[in-house]
Amino acid sequence: MNKTTLLLGLSALVIAGAIFAPQAALAYRGDVNVKGPNYTQERHDAMEKAFESKDYNAWKALMSGKGRVTQVVTAQNFPKFAQAHELAEQGKTDEANKIRTELGLGLQNGTGMGKGMGYGRNR
Repeated sequence: MNKTTLLLGLSALVIAGAIFAPQAALAYRGDVNVKGPNYTQERHDAMEKAFESKDYNAWKALMSGKGRVTQVVTAQNFPKFAQAHELAEQGKTDEANKIRTELGLGLQNGTGMGKGMGYGRNR
């Protein structure tokens, strides 16, 4: 009986892990309609204003160093990144993803992963 209880408990943990683990990785996946875990209307409005005015410093302050995107997007390439954002909002995801790939922000296909980030290559 002890082994049965232990196996049932372990099985329940594995099933719960399989269900809830994917929810833990809530990184941006290219869909502007999906709201992230840190979404607030105020932050969204401020972010939209930064994109519209192509204000890199405002965007950078809102991002506060979160995510790989803050390591890739610079003041020089921010206008291109803002263009990708606008295209994504218009539903032109292929064009937006092309720009993201050019910037080194590959989406789910391995492109851009590790570029210049010390993952086996020194550039």
